[in-house]
Amino acid sequence: MGNSKARPLAEGLERLDGTRWRLPRRGGMRVDGLIFANDALIDDIIATDAARQVANVACLPGVVGRSIGMPDIHWGFGFPIGGVAAFDPEQGGVISPGGVGYDINCGVRLLRGDCSVDSIRDRLKLLTDEVFRRVPAGLGRGHAGSGLRKGDIRSLLHYGAEWAVSAGYGVPDDLERIEDGGRLSGADAQAVSDRAIERGRDQVGTVGSGNHFIEIGCVDEVYDPAAARRLGLEAGTVTVLIHSGSRGLGHQVCDDFLQTMERTAAGHGIELPDPKLACAPLGSAVAQDYLAAMHAAANYAYANRQVMTHRVREAFEHTLGGGGSLDLVYDVSHNIAKFEEHYVDGCARRLCVHRKGATRAFPPGHPELPEALRGLGQPVLIPGDMSRYSYVLLGTQGAYAETFGSCAHGAGRRLSRRRAKRLAEGRDLNAELTRSGVLVRCSSHQTVAEEFADAYKDAAEVVDVITQAGIGRRVARLRPLGVVKG
Repeated sequence: MGNSKARPLAEGLERLDGTRWRLPRRGGMRVDGLIFANDALIDDIIATDAARQVANVACLPGVVGRSIGMPDIHWGFGFPIGGVAAFDPEQGGVISPGGVGYDINCGVRLLRGDCSVDSIRDRLKLLTDEVFRRVPAGLGRGHAGSGLRKGDIRSLLHYGAEWAVSAGYGVPDDLERIEDGGRLSGADAQAVSDRAIERGRDQVGTVGSGNHFIEIGCVDEVYDPAAARRLGLEAGTVTVLIHSGSRGLGHQVCDDFLQTMERTAAGHGIELPDPKLACAPLGSAVAQDYLAAMHAAANYAYANRQVMTHRVREAFEHTLGGGGSLDLVYDVSHNIAKFEEHYVDGCARRLCVHRKGATRAFPPGHPELPEALRGLGQPVLIPGDMSRYSYVLLGTQGAYAETFGSCAHGAGRRLSRRRAKRLAEGRDLNAELTRSGVLVRCSSHQTVAEEFADAYKDAAEVVDVITQAGIGRRVARLRPLGVVKG
């Protein structure tokens, strides 16, 4: 977690209301910090010293508005996980790989079935086993002997989910329900190192490890029946959540640029409160190279989730027959930086918005939303932990006005992985999960120990803060039934 020798940054936090805390400008901060939390969540945030990282981000050149921490915020690499910040290229704004993260375009997609949970209950074990068999999961796991040729992977980096659909992994309608249509323009495979491409060559269509998963579940509760009906999320509907990103390729892209940007920052006289905030001015050649490589890695992640979707659909069809079809509800990015238009001090500006462990939450009517969702707002997917609930929300005008159209991305960790494993010693977590009605299939029981419920905040509390603050509105709650982990 944070620097244990430094005192957590708690003094100076000012409570604005029941869900907002202000970190006033001081020292090298160029803007205030703003953290969304209730009383219980702010204690966890202070304990992990994530507020210090919010303050550090506020020191970067060209930052505008406020440095923001979502209610799921916790300590991360440079930027906090759950952090949002926007930079103005006209005011010397920068881009920072630490503000995107190692797992570029880590994200979540939600599928809904055409069947009810009651109709699959007696085949849930077979279904979970079949998903686990078809989709490799685990640290470094890829498809043995099925690596893509360099020409294919470079095409994938350019076209993203479009490449996957054209290769037979899904249908064109899927692209309408993916952020960016499943493809970021401006990607350049030539900006991605050979080492990164080699690491990603056999990992397309794989889960990975850590907090990544495939979760079979159902709609457990509906809060907005009209919106839920338009999304196909009536009570009892079978659902699948897929959480993964750009795997080793994205990790290598981040690694490749961090050292270069640390030198670039020094060359431009940028003083960093933390070297992990290495950055480059948005107009510089290094920044342009990073953007091109980051977009390529993001496209890899979109293709990865699209191929996994195809494999999950195959598992459902194999196990359930004609009642096993799955439609894509939406796919959102978590770790990304994007140029968007937002209003600051009443003026429209083109900003580079960094979202690390945060999702877009654009309001109804926003032109970047697909036509089928424009009247609703952008779906926001909030996964919980393996044994509790996840949530589907919608973006709001409040988010667009206050958080650069951003929202939380999940429950957020309370404990480091090391501490979680210590607390799990001697417990049969698989048996505990089975007793709670959740089947788990994993390639490593260490992962289950790192990811059990006590390691995470309560997603219900995170969602309560979001809705009370007006930066998202609840549509439905999902309950896990079968989980595939790395």
